[in-house]
Amino acid sequence: MRYISTRGQAPVLSFEQAMLTGLASDGGLYVPETIPTLSADEIAGLAGKSYEEAAFIVMRPFIGDTFTDAEFKEIIAKAYAGFKHDARAPLVQLGPNHFLLELFHGPTLAFKDFAMQLIGQLFQAALSRSGKRVTIVGATSGDTGSAAIEAFKGLSNVDVFILFPHGRVSDVQRRQMTTPPEANVHALAVEGDFDDCQAALKEMFADIAFRDHVKLAAVNSINWARVLAQVVYYFTSAVSLGAPHREVSFTVPTGNFGDIFAGYIAKRMGLPIKDLVIATNQNDILHRTMVTGAYTKEGVTPSISPSMDIQVSSNFERALFDVYDREGAAIAQLMTELKSGEFKISQGAMDRLRDTFASGRASEDETSATISAMQARTGEVLCPHTAVAVKVAEEHLSDVPMVSLATAHPAKFPAAVEAACGIHPALPVHMADLFERDERFTVVANDLDGLKSLIKERLA
Repeated sequence: MRYISTRGQAPVLSFEQAMLTGLASDGGLYVPETIPTLSADEIAGLAGKSYEEAAFIVMRPFIGDTFTDAEFKEIIAKAYAGFKHDARAPLVQLGPNHFLLELFHGPTLAFKDFAMQLIGQLFQAALSRSGKRVTIVGATSGDTGSAAIEAFKGLSNVDVFILFPHGRVSDVQRRQMTTPPEANVHALAVEGDFDDCQAALKEMFADIAFRDHVKLAAVNSINWARVLAQVVYYFTSAVSLGAPHREVSFTVPTGNFGDIFAGYIAKRMGLPIKDLVIATNQNDILHRTMVTGAYTKEGVTPSISPSMDIQVSSNFERALFDVYDREGAAIAQLMTELKSGEFKISQGAMDRLRDTFASGRASEDETSATISAMQARTGEVLCPHTAVAVKVAEEHLSDVPMVSLATAHPAKFPAAVEAACGIHPALPVHMADLFERDERFTVVANDLDGLKSLIKERLA
């Protein structure tokens, strides 16, 4: 299995190289040269298997010869051993033909754990074998950072620097990043928004001298291994609802497009997905793009679903690469145009996007109203991101089962949940003392040179 850049100018890499590299040297994102497929019989054969067994079958074709079967099975087992539900990603029924996929039973209570716990084990195995050391720098709008820290804290061959927007994540999200005492963890609160953090990260990767000096690696959703891990729960949930013998649809609350792109990969692999519905909050650039065909930045407005407060959706580039027939030069041109705030998608490419994706948005009031309504009707308490998905999903219900992705535990956003439905969701037992732990983080200016200097100083 070989990996190529969405911008067409970077070297072709193996899975291990693409995983450890993260962002391609030409600024693009790595994708598989070809997408493996599973037959209907192979998909049907996932029924009754454990999550770990299904994960091995779904992901194995993408790994190449990086790990043996035995090594990869051990990595998967370690990755999900800390989840608090035996099903790992259980389904709950909300109503006729509407289901909730609970992705918050991992150690940091968010869907990012599915990918980050796996990538932590993949990195550990690869680095232990080579004896190399890396510096992980990640940008987070809330959940990626805590999941990365949980996966890499205390490892002897990794330093972890997480950039998060100062004052723009929930108190629980912040404390999950700032309370781990391990010396290799560095939480940096950037005076800006998530797009500023993400832009700084991409600029660090573009600086070859800095990248080589600190041995930079990425675990954001720009890393293909992150996307790959998320493909699995589309298969397990769809099979539980009757796939491959019937179609299933999914609604995904998304800002950075990584989670719903994983659904797209599942569909390309042969999973019979009818609709992939993009659900956005008031920062609705993806929904606007699907409606107008123009990707136009309008600034970020803080919301009660902060992990979706994004205007530059990194993984959208991967989808564009496919609908532009994998023409790297065309994608490079679009990304150049985006620097001035906008690019327009060709009609042919837009038609192909609309063939695969639908979209919708939820305002702040609609999000809160959905939390209240779902609690009253079903007893389920939703986090604000999940509520965005549920609201949009209800606009797309049909005779095909609809799965809304529940991307975080409501206890990560207690103020918003309590304001909406009057219930203050409690943290699970293993996190009950979170607000008693000492915090350790550094507030930094939104300045690229300053960030790079700080990272080099910490590593010295």
